Amino acid sequence: MKILVTGFDPFGGEAVNPAWEAVSRLPEIGGAEVVRMQLPTVFGRAPELALAEARRTEADWIVAVGQAAGRNAITPERIAINYQEASIPDNAGAQPSGGPVISGGPDGYFSLLPVKEMAAAIQAAGLPGKVSNTAGTYVCNHLMYHILHACHTGMPGVRGGFIHVPCIPQQRAGHPEWFTMELDEIVRGLAAALEVLTR
Repeated sequence: MKILVTGFDPFGGEAVNPAWEAVSRLPEIGGAEVVRMQLPTVFGRAPELALAEARRTEADWIVAVGQAAGRNAITPERIAINYQEASIPDNAGAQPSGGPVISGGPDGYFSLLPVKEMAAAIQAAGLPGKVSNTAGTYVCNHLMYHILHACHTGMPGVRGGFIHVPCIPQQRAGHPEWFTMELDEIVRGLAAALEVLTR
C-alpha cells in the first residue's frame, strides 16, 4: 500500500505551515509506504502537482493536509464543495471571488477517507479530533475537490480526502486568540489517522 500525504507551504504572511511541518515529520505507517510532498498554496497548481505525483507513484491513497487557523482539533473533512472564494490571495496572487472549482462538476464530493474512524483514532491517541463538515472555500477545499474529482473520473481504485490541522505555538505571536497544538502532537494525531488506512 502506498499513501501520498501532502502539506502546503506557508501562506498569508506566516513563516511556517503546520501542515507541511507535520507531514514532513511523519513516521512510517504500518506496512504502508508513505510519500511526503510539499505543495504550493496556489489555486490550480496545487492539485496539478499532487495528482501528477499520485499517478507517478501509483498511490493507493491521497491524503492532503492543510492549516485551519482557529480550529481546536485535528479534523478530517467530510465534503468538498464545487465553489471557491478567497478572502486573501494565494501565494501566486490569485484571489477568486466566486465560481466553481471545476465547471460542470458536481456540487460536492464526499471524502473517500474513513473520516469517522480517523477522528476516533485521533481521540484514542489522546488528542482532540473530530469530523469537519466544511473545508472552506480557499486552496484547501480547491485541492480536496480536485483530488476527489480525479478519484471519481480518472483514477479508479484511488481514494482520497483532506485533513485540517490547528496552528502551532510559534504562530501565536500576533494571533493570541488562536488555539494551538504542539507540532509533535499534530504528527502523532496524523499518524493515528493514517494507521486507519492500513487496517
